Amino acid sequence: MNVNVFPTKGNLMNIKRSFSLAKLGYELLDKKRNVMIMEMMALMGKAKEIQAEIDSTFADAYFALSQANITMGVDTIYDISLSYPVDDTVNVKYRSVMGTALPIIAKPDLTPKPFYGFEYTNSRFDKAFISFLRVKELILRLAEIENSIYRLAYNVKKTQKRANALHDIIIPQYSDIVKFITEALEEKDREEFSRLKIIKSIKTGNNKREK
Repeated sequence: MNVNVFPTKGNLMNIKRSFSLAKLGYELLDKKRNVMIMEMMALMGKAKEIQAEIDSTFADAYFALSQANITMGVDTIYDISLSYPVDDTVNVKYRSVMGTALPIIAKPDLTPKPFYGFEYTNSRFDKAFISFLRVKELILRLAEIENSIYRLAYNVKKTQKRANALHDIIIPQYSDIVKFITEALEEKDREEFSRLKIIKSIKTGNNKREK
C-alpha cells in the first residue's frame, strides 16, 4: 500500500471508507474465530467423553469375547465371524459453523440382530456381540467429532492469520495514510488562510493610500 498517496479530500474520503471496512472486517473475523474456538472446545470435551466410553466398552467387549472363547472355543467363534456381513458404508452430511463445513455421520442402525444361531452360542458371546456393536457406533461418533475439530482448528488458524494481517498491517497503514492526508490538508488550509490574510492586508493598505 502506498503511504505517499496524493493528499486530496477525495482520497481522504476513500481511505476513511476503506479504513472503516478494514476495522469492521477485523471485528467480524475476531468474532468468527471466537465462535469457532468455542465450538472446538465443546467438541473436544465430547471427544474426551466418547474416548473414555470407547475404552470402557472395548474392555467389556474383549472380556466377554475371551469368556466366549473359553466356553465355546476359538475355532467355533472364528467360523461364526466369517458369516457376519461386512458393512463399510458411511453416510456423511455436513453442517456449517461460521462457514466451516463439519461432517455429520448418519447414525447406522445398530440394533442387535443376531446373524447366528443360538444352539452353539451363549450369553457371553451375545455380550461380546452387543458390546462390539456399541464400539462401532462410538468410533463413528468419535471420527465425526475429531474430523470436525481438525477442520475448525485449520480454519481458526487461517482466520487468525487474516485477522492479524488486518490488525497489524492493513489497519495501521490506513491509519498512517489518514493521518498523513489530514495533516497535509490542514497545512494546506493554514497556508491558504495565511495567503488570503496577506492579500487582504495588501488590499487594505492600497485602499488607504488611494484615499
